[in-house]
Amino acid sequence: MTITPGVPPRRNLPIALARSFLTGGVIGGSLAGLVVGVVLENVPLLLGGLGVPIGYGLLYLLAGWPRRAREAAVVPRTALAVVEGRTVPEGQVTDRAVRFDLTVVPDDGPAFRVELTQDINVADLPDYVPRTVLVVRYPPDRPTDMRIVKRPTPEWEERAAGARLDSAPEATRLSEPPESRAVGFVGLLGLLLAAAAVVFLFRADLFEQRPADPPSSSADPSVSSSWSAEVVTGGSGTVVLGAGQSFLDDGALGRSIDSVTRNGEYGPVTTLQVTDNLLAVTFSSAGTKAREFDPKSLPYERFPALVEEARTTLGVHAPQTWSITVLRTDGPVTITVSVTGPGGAAVLEADGQGRVLRRTSAH
Repeated sequence: MTITPGVPPRRNLPIALARSFLTGGVIGGSLAGLVVGVVLENVPLLLGGLGVPIGYGLLYLLAGWPRRAREAAVVPRTALAVVEGRTVPEGQVTDRAVRFDLTVVPDDGPAFRVELTQDINVADLPDYVPRTVLVVRYPPDRPTDMRIVKRPTPEWEERAAGARLDSAPEATRLSEPPESRAVGFVGLLGLLLAAAAVVFLFRADLFEQRPADPPSSSADPSVSSSWSAEVVTGGSGTVVLGAGQSFLDDGALGRSIDSVTRNGEYGPVTTLQVTDNLLAVTFSSAGTKAREFDPKSLPYERFPALVEEARTTLGVHAPQTWSITVLRTDGPVTITVSVTGPGGAAVLEADGQGRVLRRTSAH
């Protein structure tokens, strides 16, 4: 069999850049609006911070309806594949987001290599060991959207049982187009510019609203060790990590929370936002309507796994940005993980112990 490298479909780069910038702007502006709205107790700003992403999500769904209709009309292709390798994450949940390395052998085309992530029950893991032949299904124009068929038809099940497939070379591996990095950078730029614009518009109220308050240690900006910069005001605290650092690094988020809250010295917290290198904490103040929670009660060790699950299992291809928002509304604490990429945005919601409650995929 002659094997040629598989090439994923190319997307319209200007449209992808514009969509990524707009999505990043909506996320950055809404998060900044929520923080500033809580600090200033500005109800319209709070409502805007909540309403803008909802409205944008609805418009995004409506604008993408023709594309989704065209994709739904495409008859998926079924093929045999052999497991070259797999990575099973550690955890206590019964369904694991297993990452597979497959060689796919279509009936009417050359074989190719592809990687995919799919939830597999721990009891079924013995059925997916290396060199096992599986049945897969994928859209002909989007082979990177491939899924493993867990219950194939009897005909395909019989074919898989008797098949012996050779491995395809690395040169045939499908991968995301190189312009994905540019799309991710533009999305991050939109997020930062929108957040900065909101803070700039309300800078007078943020930094001059309490001139008569007695001075306190919480009003003095400070700079911590060389790995991060920290600024604490009377109602909020911010930590920015340096280049090459991430709040998903082991212990980084917990240390920063302890530092910016002075181990609880500043009182309870009403809002917590985290991106890869930016942490924003809003403290409870007199007359605030937001519900309080103890940041020490949060399962920070679960945050990297939640972000990874949102990045790999919710249909956001080549995800570029992520954010975590922790709030307590009328009930218990809710941890919301948002992930964006050129293919859209997805949300994963967990409880105060890090157990996943809901998943909203990008499609």
